[in-house]
Amino acid sequence: MALTESRMLPLGTTAPFFALPEPLTGRIVSLEDIAAHRAFVVMFLCNHCPYVIHVLPELKRLTDDYIARGTGFVAISASDVEKYPADAPDLMAALARREGWSFPYLYDESQEVARAYDAACTPDFFVFSADRRLFYRGRLDGSRPGNELPLTGADLRAALDAVLTGRPAPDKQYPSAGCNIKWKS
Repeated sequence: MALTESRMLPLGTTAPFFALPEPLTGRIVSLEDIAAHRAFVVMFLCNHCPYVIHVLPELKRLTDDYIARGTGFVAISASDVEKYPADAPDLMAALARREGWSFPYLYDESQEVARAYDAACTPDFFVFSADRRLFYRGRLDGSRPGNELPLTGADLRAALDAVLTGRPAPDKQYPSAGCNIKWKS
């Protein structure tokens, strides 16, 4: 597992537009579908990454908790599925179904959306405020495969609590770390 850290897009950046297919339902989901919330999170994931697999239990708990509080979520996979067939759209749909996700998991075949967000790794998290400005980017928490720290979602939860209550963005924002996005040649 090669560890790649997120690039830390500048805070205040406007959320780049996207309109991508959701393999589970076949519908197109756009930024407009999630940006109407009090806050929203764009997550870059993929099926095969051990770092993503590690966070799946907390990802489900966290998204369920914060969807109930008016937060929008979307996950995007931008992997090169020719080289990494485990990330293919049909398997994305199977993962979303198996995990019981109540947020869309979208396929960025062209990788243009991942590039617009300057996403670097999976998982990579971006929290936006209601005005579509980047409020937080970075890790879920300090847990990684094999480091024995519990999955709590503490960093992402703190950012979401702050944005939902009108407090400033956390001063300390640590990059996410995981597998690099599998870019096409």
